[in-house]
Amino acid sequence: MKTPVLTTDRLVLRALEPRDGDALHAACQDPEIARWTSVPSPYPREHADHFIDVVCANGWRDDTMYNFGAFTRDDGALVSSMGLVRLQHLAAPQRQAELGYWTAKHQRGKGYTVEAAQAVCTWAFDALGVERLEWFAEAGNAASRAVALKLGFVMEGTVRSRVVYAGTRRDAWSGSLLPSDWGRPTQAQYLPYGE
Repeated sequence: MKTPVLTTDRLVLRALEPRDGDALHAACQDPEIARWTSVPSPYPREHADHFIDVVCANGWRDDTMYNFGAFTRDDGALVSSMGLVRLQHLAAPQRQAELGYWTAKHQRGKGYTVEAAQAVCTWAFDALGVERLEWFAEAGNAASRAVALKLGFVMEGTVRSRVVYAGTRRDAWSGSLLPSDWGRPTQAQYLPYGE
């Protein structure tokens, strides 16, 4: 898949490139990113290069995982990493994806993550035809949950033993966002339980 460039009022979202390695490496030194995400700790520079050159490149090439770097429009500073994983059931596409993100420490509290995620969710609905976006965060990650709620994700509960942190399985909060939550149509009709 050709990697798109998404723009918002304050941000440019694009595929991470080798030139972003230093910024990615620096951001991932923050212990809060390692604490609440799957980013390993310690995080040497080689991890950043591998993520960009292998993980991200393969995801875009295979049309299975779409990782964006969000950068400020005014000075090109890295704000966050935001990705979608396309969820498949055997060979049949289910038009579902999982949204994940982290935000660089010095960029938090400015509304950037919500702004970037709105662009990625819009792209998922419009370009990929996604009909259900899922979000998971370890139970207790209030910052990630706040972003999901601002985006309109409906909290669906706590999923037992969903994430692994430091070798221990932990519960996760879960939520979903449907195109209809944003007033958009879907290809498949949705029939909620009891209706």
